[in-house]
Amino acid sequence: MSTSATPAGPAADASSTAIRHGTPAFHRTNLALFAAGLATFGLLYCVQPLMPQFSHDYGVSAATSALSLSLTTGVLAFAMLFAGALSDAVGRKSVMAASLLSSAVLVLATALVPDWHMLLVLRTLLGLTLSGLPAVAMTYLSEEMHPDSIGLGMGLYIAGNAIGGMGGRLVAGVLADYFGWRVGVATVGGIGLVSALLFWASLPPSRHFVRQPLHLRSLLARFAAMFRDAALPWLFATGFLLLGAFVTVYNYIGYRLLAPPYSLSQTLVGAIFSVYLIGTFSSAWMGHLAGQLGRRKVLWTAFALMLLGVALTALTSLWLIVLGIVAITFGFFGGHSIASSWVGRRAGASKAQASSMYLFSYYMGSSLAGAGGGLFYASHGWHGVAAFVGALVLAGLLVAWRLYRVPPLVNVATPPTPTSQGAMP
Repeated sequence: MSTSATPAGPAADASSTAIRHGTPAFHRTNLALFAAGLATFGLLYCVQPLMPQFSHDYGVSAATSALSLSLTTGVLAFAMLFAGALSDAVGRKSVMAASLLSSAVLVLATALVPDWHMLLVLRTLLGLTLSGLPAVAMTYLSEEMHPDSIGLGMGLYIAGNAIGGMGGRLVAGVLADYFGWRVGVATVGGIGLVSALLFWASLPPSRHFVRQPLHLRSLLARFAAMFRDAALPWLFATGFLLLGAFVTVYNYIGYRLLAPPYSLSQTLVGAIFSVYLIGTFSSAWMGHLAGQLGRRKVLWTAFALMLLGVALTALTSLWLIVLGIVAITFGFFGGHSIASSWVGRRAGASKAQASSMYLFSYYMGSSLAGAGGGLFYASHGWHGVAAFVGALVLAGLLVAWRLYRVPPLVNVATPPTPTSQGAMP
């Protein structure tokens, strides 16, 4: 009896100390990660509604103006490959807190720079400092949340991302209309500082984290093992296509709506970004639905909804364009919630590396597709952008179909280690 009970002991202990919904620890964790998502996505995307103004003030094209975001997400993508390994050695909470604080300071500095090239330098550095939060937050949730609660926890974290992305765009866009873009960017930076302090005060310490020294050979072995898994490479492609399509729409829709025949003000264009609030519902709802019905059965609906939204934005009615943006936003956040939680459950002992690789692909989609969309806008206007985004979403539907055919995982992709206690395959 003793020999059969021994293996079950650590797993049972980990499960009993995991964070479950309805507990004070769950509420504190969600408050902290909501603040982190709010700050991260506000700091990252506050420049998006300002791109037409950058084009006007600095005399640069739409594609060049998009570098203010594409450079950030490109560096962010590469840096996150190492952020997870750094958190394995240093600890989850300290890496995330340092990331938030330094990023807020950089955005405040961005509001003071005198020229375009210095702005791009600071936005590039921002990609480096922000890298310590997204991948590590996913890893923290995968380690600390009970399997019954991780879908809801991940969905609520992504809901914070949605409000942060909406708030950063809305605050920067509206304030830019009345006081100039520098005031808008500085305000977002100040909100980031407050969020960093709230995060540090609220997040419970890690209980299932096991420190792992940085060993390049073992790190490379974990990355290689992920690509032998039947689902993880397709999930990485899912992240690339989801954010690539989503960011491209938001990068260039402002150019269309500020120009005739719509001629909207910067404030009204910024207000359209309030549809991000849809993401606070869709991420939690679709994440929970996927937990009930199965991720394979729900993921494709996110891409189908995005495709419908892209088609609506190609029409001329302003209300149908806005409805299309709503559909794209709903599908994007729901799809990201499903895919990101799926990665954590699939990765076993390599959660940090799998999260980093997923987010590497995710932000490379933003960087490459977001910049490439400017070429289609320059040559064919909005309809060129819509065709480009439609192709990305169609590719996403094919990937979702491929994932539907992947059988459920029985054993994790890498041999079990102490960091996988309590984790489900």
